[in-house]
Amino acid sequence: MDDKELAELLKYSSSKELYIVTCNNLLQLLFCPFKVKVNHNIGVIKKGQKVMVDEVKVTQELQTVYIIKNVAYYYYHFTILLDS
Repeated sequence: MDDKELAELLKYSSSKELYIVTCNNLLQLLFCPFKVKVNHNIGVIKKGQKVMVDEVKVTQELQTVYIIKNVAYYYYHFTILLDS
């Protein structure tokens, strides 16, 4: 996907929102910042630590990344924590 195609695709999205499907198969909209738990040590953050996602971005390969304290991390390093 080239830059122009990616720009067209992302034109209608927001870096401050993320839609997820809950374990109850419900669609839920999360607004940044939202809380996640770190699955394993990565960069300066440690396994088990709870951190806030400031923004959600997409790479040119359409991989979701979370922006945490101005550093980008792939989404699969984290588990989203939902308020019960």
